[in-house]
Amino acid sequence: MRRSIASSEKDDFRVVQFSIQSNHLHLIVEAQDEHALSRGMQALSIRMVHAAHRALGHGGTVFADRYHAHYLKTPRETRAALLYVLQNWAKHGPGGDYDPRSSASWFDGWTHAPPAVKEKPLVARGQTWLVTVGWRRYGLLRPGERPRSKLAEKVLA
Repeated sequence: MRRSIASSEKDDFRVVQFSIQSNHLHLIVEAQDEHALSRGMQALSIRMVHAAHRALGHGGTVFADRYHAHYLKTPRETRAALLYVLQNWAKHGPGGDYDPRSSASWFDGWTHAPPAVKEKPLVARGQTWLVTVGWRRYGLLRPGERPRSKLAEKVLA
């Protein structure tokens, strides 16, 4: 599945962060428009299904549902989304500094960089202002920082 994410970069669609959960994925993607998002997600889903079939040695349904898109609009919302994707494991369990089933190793917005990995980045470099610069106005992500609950987000807004 990780290679499927790595091969998804196109001029109009790219995965910039990801986290693989036990029964779903979290992705932050950039897309030129809704059509590019739809095409990019469809192609990515097909590659991931083929990878899962190869790994399992048989066919069958892999994704029970299609993707749910949420468009990020503000620097604060983008920081919260980055934290949610990269540290979701800390929300649902003991967590730790860096999620090994995410793109945390290639993310350059940590207060303390994770140990270097020799593997080529599986994610594309972000190109939008929100993903590259804007979110940093609210502080770099701290290793082990836990995503806030929806209720806390509403109270702080």
